[in-house]
Amino acid sequence: MQSSTNKPWNAFHGPNFGYLLEQYEQYLTDKSSVDESFQHLFDQWGAPHEAEAEMNQPGLSPNEWMQRMRKLIAVMELAGNIRKRGHLEADINPIERRKPIGIGNPQSYNLTEEQIREIPAEFISPMLQGSYTDGLAAINRLKELYMNKIGYEIEHLVDEERKWFADQIEQGYVDRAIQKIDKKNLMEQLMAAEGFEQFIHRTYVGQKRFSVEGLETLVPAVEELVKISAEAGFDNVAIAMAHRGRLNVLAHVMDKPYEAILSQFQHSAYPGNKPELSTTGDVKYHMGATAEKVYDGKKITVTMGNNPSHLEIANSVVEGYARAAQEVRTSKGNPGQDFNKALCVLVHGDAAFPGQGCVAETLNFSRTAAYHTGGTIHIIANNNIGFTAETHESRSTEYSSDLAKGFDVPIIHVNADDPEACLAVMDLAFQYRQAFNRDIVIDLIGYRRLGHNEMDEPMATNPVMYKKVRNHPTITAVYRQQAAAAKALTDSETAKIEELAAAKLKEAHGRISKEQEAIPSIEEMMNGVPAANVKTDTTVDHPTLSKLNTELLDWPEEFEAFKKVHKILERRREVFGNQGKVDWGHAEALAFASILKDGTPIRITGEDTERGTFSHRNLVLSDERTGVKYNPLHEMESANASFAIHNSVLSEEAVLGFEYGYSVFSKETLVLWEAQFGDFANGAQVLFDQFISSGKAKWGQTSGLVVLLPHGFEGQGPEHSSARIERFLQLCAENNMTVANLSSAAQYFHLLRRQAAMLERDEARPLILMTPKSLLRNQAAACYIEEFTNGEFQPIIEQPGLGAAAEKVERIVFCSGRLAVELGENVSRQMEPEWLDIIRVEELYPFPKEEIKRIVNRYKNLKEVIWVQEEPKNMGAFRYMEPKLTEIIPSHLSISYIGRPGMASPAEGDPLVHKKEQERIIHEVFTKTKEGFAVK
Repeated sequence: MQSSTNKPWNAFHGPNFGYLLEQYEQYLTDKSSVDESFQHLFDQWGAPHEAEAEMNQPGLSPNEWMQRMRKLIAVMELAGNIRKRGHLEADINPIERRKPIGIGNPQSYNLTEEQIREIPAEFISPMLQGSYTDGLAAINRLKELYMNKIGYEIEHLVDEERKWFADQIEQGYVDRAIQKIDKKNLMEQLMAAEGFEQFIHRTYVGQKRFSVEGLETLVPAVEELVKISAEAGFDNVAIAMAHRGRLNVLAHVMDKPYEAILSQFQHSAYPGNKPELSTTGDVKYHMGATAEKVYDGKKITVTMGNNPSHLEIANSVVEGYARAAQEVRTSKGNPGQDFNKALCVLVHGDAAFPGQGCVAETLNFSRTAAYHTGGTIHIIANNNIGFTAETHESRSTEYSSDLAKGFDVPIIHVNADDPEACLAVMDLAFQYRQAFNRDIVIDLIGYRRLGHNEMDEPMATNPVMYKKVRNHPTITAVYRQQAAAAKALTDSETAKIEELAAAKLKEAHGRISKEQEAIPSIEEMMNGVPAANVKTDTTVDHPTLSKLNTELLDWPEEFEAFKKVHKILERRREVFGNQGKVDWGHAEALAFASILKDGTPIRITGEDTERGTFSHRNLVLSDERTGVKYNPLHEMESANASFAIHNSVLSEEAVLGFEYGYSVFSKETLVLWEAQFGDFANGAQVLFDQFISSGKAKWGQTSGLVVLLPHGFEGQGPEHSSARIERFLQLCAENNMTVANLSSAAQYFHLLRRQAAMLERDEARPLILMTPKSLLRNQAAACYIEEFTNGEFQPIIEQPGLGAAAEKVERIVFCSGRLAVELGENVSRQMEPEWLDIIRVEELYPFPKEEIKRIVNRYKNLKEVIWVQEEPKNMGAFRYMEPKLTEIIPSHLSISYIGRPGMASPAEGDPLVHKKEQERIIHEVFTKTKEGFAVK
């Protein structure tokens, strides 16, 4: 608390003080209506009080008083601009010092140094009281803090956070953090990072490694965050980063042996280099790792996520890792979450941070209930270039970090050639995260010493920049001078560190087998692919299912759900007493309840998941009087694990990445993501291509993620008809996924339970499920209780009433999903034709070859085999099914097709055209041609 005699109001008197009071009243009404200098004045000192003003100062005219006031305001404006805009002149770019624009120059404010000196230091910053004798010394200190090797962008933050930063900065937090740095250890880290790159460059000429040279400080910076986290008692740190510098971080943060990395360059065998369960593998600079580290007796697990070359896409996946590591899922209700169990660190590229939409999506969900991880530390590994595109080509903003300001995220820019400042900034960022549980961005600015890769020549495309780069000393040379100037290390000590770093690499290289590992064929690499399906009992006995159903409908007496919803859900009670049918949403609720009873946690998200896009789920109810939420799955007495359900942000790519990451890290949890409509999954195609379908083959990474995609042609136009099933089937191989298009509620129940039973097994794999829209309430897709208490998931289903007389069957029609139900509804109208059998293929992949073969072999008089679908011929399952069915059917037959012709758009836009086309398809299925059946 400052004494009244030292407050700035003492410089105001009479009418000048009255003017000050007027400004303060305006400030209280509308802060932005007063000059910024007054804003800073009132922010810092609060309300002016006349009692504190010196009323008797003889000899000062009104004009002199006004001059004093203007001088004080100008000094406050100077101080305020240093804080707010000092980063624009800060020395944060190692290869290009920016031109001064007058931010810290007194002349820009019509001030002399003598005038500034007259202002007490504590007026400029209360934190400097007693440390600096006058205003000029205080201003110079602010310039040192805000305009040196670190630049702060914090003015866009809320008052509490902005004040926190100002306090930490002006109290000298960074200086104190720098004093604690072990300079010898830092030199060792930098020598190791630089030496690693140079050794590989000399030893494996021309081989790609995506060198971190020019930004070597990134390595000790990431290590610092891991160390701080361990000291704070964290259990986990989850790291995402792209390929640049990845090998270096693997070696020096993840402690991957040099031998393991070097052997990959010369194709020598090394234990553990090929992840367990992977088949075809991946390039070395995409691979992740897990390490157990110890700092002063405190253990911490560090996980680096695998990352394909899709730049920022792994960020959301690793956010999912962190959330899974923070949660406890062993009891009913929502999972318990502890932000201090895991820290998420995302390393971005400077061109990618503003350029890739996934970054904005991830920042947007960072404080939502479904995806909050307690604050992520983002590091922009800023090379000032993206491939060959320079900064003016890759963004429209001053900084690559500017996107984050739109999400109220603080940004700290730091010169990577000052490694001590970089480590101190990491410490400050961690403290902010702990204080506010919010994201923060560190813009670590360096350069890229080589080209995009080690075979690229940057002088061809960026000659001006690379003349500067090649004349610039390496980080070890820079820090050698800094350490010597601080008398922290002698030249001989530094030389010894360099010698030891080189010796470690040389010794590791000498231990590697010089014999090249045998190069297998792809077929040999794929040996040992897990079985397609695992038999498991998915039934639930009648008493248990009845009890679960009762618990789902056992709401608090005072709770009043919306009457229409209440009536719909109450019908579920009648099913068990009146031999009614279980519809799709009811089957899902029973499946979830039974899975929770078995002790398997569940997490389900999507844009409208609590209610369900089609109002079919209603797992989270709202009291129509108070709006209070009630989730019966949280209150079930039978539940033995947590249940999390969230409406997600309007995002597909980042959200699906998060859920995939959660499923990978928490293998015991059934994780589901539901698209609002199936075609929304188009916005997450990279996740399907690079992670969901191929993660196991590349990285040995198992996931039991369930993706629910509403699919079906019902006259709603081209955008909300097709989930693009053809795309998923094209990605299928090595039993990597299950792709299903179901036709009954019982099938859904059993498939969910089968998926949950497989979660922690090697056979676990993602489930891509085409879910219905109109079938949700169609009684033809609903099932009697006996189909849940008995039976199992069936990869194929024969249409009841057909195929009884095998010798009379001449046509088999294969189909799936909604259309299969529609065909089944038409069977009775066609008087159950003896010449026809209809087979529903419920599980498209893995392809149920043996089951289909057994049916086909029953019919000795077949004349035609048809695949029928509602999707266009060039879409849907036809192109996938045709060669597989051809292998099974008699050689004299071919596969015929009934469905829409090949189309550019997934569906027609006119509902009347849709109806006509649907009628044609069904008519052709049940109609013999005049010529009979086509014969090959």
